[in-house]
Amino acid sequence: MNLLLFNYSYKCKAKASQTFMLFTPMATTGSSNDRKQLHVAMFPWLAFGHIIPFLELSKSIAQNGHKVSFLSTTRNIQRLPTLPSHLSPLINLVKLTLPHVQELPLNAEATMDVRTDDIHYLKKAFDGLQPQVTRFLEEESPDWIIYDFAPYWLPPVAAGLGISRAFFLMVNAWFMAFMGSSPEDLINGSDYRKTAADFLTPPKWIPFPTNICYRKHEASWMVGNISVNASGVSDAYRSGMVLKGSDCIFIRHCYEFEPQWLILLEKLHRLPVVPVGLMPPETPTNVEDGAWMTVKKWLDGQQKGRVVYVALGSEVIVSKSELSELALGLELSGLPFFWALREPAGSTESDSVELPDGFLERTRGRGMVWTSWVPQLQILSHESVGGFLTHCGWSSVVEGLMFGRPLIMLPFLVDQGLNARGLVDKQVGIEVPRSEEDGSITKDSVARSVSSVVVNDEGKIYKANAMELSRIFGDTKLQKKYVDDFIDYLAKWKGVAAFDH
Repeated sequence: MNLLLFNYSYKCKAKASQTFMLFTPMATTGSSNDRKQLHVAMFPWLAFGHIIPFLELSKSIAQNGHKVSFLSTTRNIQRLPTLPSHLSPLINLVKLTLPHVQELPLNAEATMDVRTDDIHYLKKAFDGLQPQVTRFLEEESPDWIIYDFAPYWLPPVAAGLGISRAFFLMVNAWFMAFMGSSPEDLINGSDYRKTAADFLTPPKWIPFPTNICYRKHEASWMVGNISVNASGVSDAYRSGMVLKGSDCIFIRHCYEFEPQWLILLEKLHRLPVVPVGLMPPETPTNVEDGAWMTVKKWLDGQQKGRVVYVALGSEVIVSKSELSELALGLELSGLPFFWALREPAGSTESDSVELPDGFLERTRGRGMVWTSWVPQLQILSHESVGGFLTHCGWSSVVEGLMFGRPLIMLPFLVDQGLNARGLVDKQVGIEVPRSEEDGSITKDSVARSVSSVVVNDEGKIYKANAMELSRIFGDTKLQKKYVDDFIDYLAKWKGVAAFDH
């Protein structure tokens, strides 16, 4: 079996002194629209950073005329955005009842509902969904089930029912490559990575130069990832079992951006790796929302390319000291800023948003702090925005780079630090310096970072490179081709074991 290429061919071309790999599926007999309607089940982990990409992929499947069953808990389904009317008949939202776990707050059904330290209890509750998911598969017999890292118990169940199985990695390829050298490595534990210090350099199985690794203040997360938690297993074990039992890996990535990581993933995990594209969201047109009109009026009054847009996602809980230094740094920079500052649902009174005394008064007119929902795509597309201060979640990175916005990177959790290192290597922005000991930031480091990207001469290279990448991230035709090829893959390989792909 050809582990690297499987049934795909790649060809290279040089562009701007960089080599890109172009993905071309081998010829198949007819398009997906000519084939029998498929039934695809989708089962994301209980985090909206996972749920929304799964839902977007579901919409792409339905757009091609196939049936989708989207499985999640009752409250999470109730919180989903409204489906387009022409797709809703094809997408069945299957409500599951999340078993109660004593350590979780009432009605906590997603990571945004709990503190970071309590997420392992959510995994314990998630595992209690196994009987309901099994019953669904037995009764509905979908052609495929596409799942996340968490349901380690699911692949054997689906395999026993003859259902094709795929792991959907909705983050960057380098994250999974960094995690382990094989499914067995994840399941059994690495022989040489046991402590936080072991994650501060790139692992030995990455065969090309890279700066992608964790910092000291981040590495404790990786130790937690390989440790058994309240659910009875480790996250690494979950991922390894999911990979071991899958027929293929679908991934939110494309060969035009960092192709070597995709090829490495295939080699490490001995599975076909099928990119579904970067899934850039469509920017709504003719938005008449009152909040957007207020924001737009403010942005229209700012100088082109000078506004710093600040958004750290919906689940990052920023400490009071970090929040204060970030605010004071924005003030110190002297630049106009728009800050989308929402209190995470899982935060407590001790985590509540509390800006420094007098900050709002001192920055009035120059800065806007918005504490409710904002239309991020419209803001990023506005010509006044000159930099995006982001936590480096993969969805936010995609949205920023699709508009060619240079990044000021302030990562916190999971894959965010690795994303920041990889994007610094691409010179599309800079990472805000943190203390090597405790990871703290200062107002001076924030102010210098913001100014470097938005107004200083060194920012010109970041802006140019971000704009160059927008030709990939924002190329809707290219990304749609990846989705079409993914749909063809579903049709061609349903019911075929991984080793026959």
